[in-house]
Amino acid sequence: MSKEITRFGNIPSGAGGQRLPFSPAVRAGDFVFCSGQVAMKENGEIETGGIESQTRRTMENVKRVLGLAGCDLNDVVKVSVWLDDTRDFWTFNRIYTEYFGDNPPARSCVQSAMMVDCKVEIEVTAYKPV
Repeated sequence: MSKEITRFGNIPSGAGGQRLPFSPAVRAGDFVFCSGQVAMKENGEIETGGIESQTRRTMENVKRVLGLAGCDLNDVVKVSVWLDDTRDFWTFNRIYTEYFGDNPPARSCVQSAMMVDCKVEIEVTAYKPV
């Protein structure tokens, strides 16, 4: 059995066009691993506003990256979430539920200082047999 790894998407750019050293999504067998997404707009700037607008933008970015690998939110089996402020937890959960509904994937959620000026980062793993 050969191990085939496929990378999806171009190396992304952050603010000021600086290249970021990771692939947006990587397929390894039947699993797709998506790099952590933040509320970054197409121009590389972070979405303004609070946890609601940033969670929505981040989830839309997750959906876009999943789409690069032919997946969608229904294929997600594990989510890792980093929140900048624990006080945002319940508001984040309300928005998150809009995307995953009553049958959400497994999830971890922790507080963490962010590498960029954002309130949330979301990383997903999807399962979609080749």
